[in-house]
Amino acid sequence: MFLTRKQIQFSEIGLIFKNGKFVKAIEEGNYWIFDMFNTVRIEVENQRTACIESIELEQLAMSNQLDDKAMFVDLKDNERALIRVDGRFEGLMGPGLFGFWTKFRKVEVQVEDQRIAWIASTELDQLAQNEQLEGEAQFVDLKDNERAVIWIDGRFDNIVGPGLYGFWKRFRNVEVEILDANELRVYRKDLEVILKSANSKIFFNVTDISEGKVGVLFVNGEFSDILPAGKQVFWKGMAVIKIVLIEKREQVMDISGQELMTQDKVTLRMNGQLTYRITDARKSVETVENVEQALYREAQLVLRKEVGSRTLEALLSEKEDLVQGAKATLVQVAKNFGVEVLGLGVRDVILPGDMKERMNKVIEAQKASEANVIKRREETAAMRSQMNTAKLIENNPTLMRLRELEVLETVAKTSNLQVVLGEQGLTDRLTKLI
Repeated sequence: MFLTRKQIQFSEIGLIFKNGKFVKAIEEGNYWIFDMFNTVRIEVENQRTACIESIELEQLAMSNQLDDKAMFVDLKDNERALIRVDGRFEGLMGPGLFGFWTKFRKVEVQVEDQRIAWIASTELDQLAQNEQLEGEAQFVDLKDNERAVIWIDGRFDNIVGPGLYGFWKRFRNVEVEILDANELRVYRKDLEVILKSANSKIFFNVTDISEGKVGVLFVNGEFSDILPAGKQVFWKGMAVIKIVLIEKREQVMDISGQELMTQDKVTLRMNGQLTYRITDARKSVETVENVEQALYREAQLVLRKEVGSRTLEALLSEKEDLVQGAKATLVQVAKNFGVEVLGLGVRDVILPGDMKERMNKVIEAQKASEANVIKRREETAAMRSQMNTAKLIENNPTLMRLRELEVLETVAKTSNLQVVLGEQGLTDRLTKLI
């Protein structure tokens, strides 16, 4: 017979081939096929089955008759395709040509390039159980306390947290290094390389401790360690990390002027300078909230106490004693803060304006009195010397004669001598002497 009857059901499609070549697709209905030379072949496909089963996929893909009924995927040697039908993962396709009916089923094809190491699919859990990928892919399931450093072809690529990850390893050399984040502090020679990654801030707490400082480490509110200078790195999300930076080198603090009152009720201002060094970093953090403020406050209180126990005169004349007393007290107080006091000095003592004027007058009077005393002392000494000379001359006439000769010698050396004589006896004596 030359005529063949063919019935196509509702969900079916007929593929007509003549002489081995695809010529037409027919849908639901009854058809009579005229085939005189037995060259016509009809393949009936169920479109509810997503995959096209025909062996003539290449011809079907090249034809435009199926554009609205099917889709075709031609996978290269380095490609794999993840197939979802109606939102469900159906399987994995390797290299080759594949076709899918799309009239009754929603078909999604995700093509993965195995030359890109990371598997981007959201169906990783199913892919991890697929035996087809054995030897082609690697999967890592990280727990909450685990982190993984990914190396691709010997170079750092990324760091990831908890979750499932997949990697193609057919074309790339992938190494996954799993780390335990319960070990809070991170020690690695390649840490600088890892910290340069874009998402390193997600996983690491990084603190740079500069030279001359240390860090007091608290974990979940409890003291843990003293950290040296350098870069200190900790995993995020595993504990509450707090690092307080402490300067270990010698420091200088200016104690600004405060109103102080001496024992004799004189108000003044005093500026000081304190030199100190923190010797116990842990104690300085745990004892007081702010060691600098605490030390400043104690220095002011000590100076106030020392000034209040002295009169103004004693304070000005014994300033060094005041400093030593204040320092001795402050040394003991500072030890409780983990601080060593190296030195304490008073730079300025500022008196009120009227007090300055009074003190200047007192000093002026004191100096005038001292000058009068010196003058009287000199006059007394001169008169005593004259009296002693007179007694010697009275008891020794020869000494008197020698004295007269000295006077005569002095007179003789004078080129122009003018003598004004008043007393008569003195004139006669001088005449006789000459």
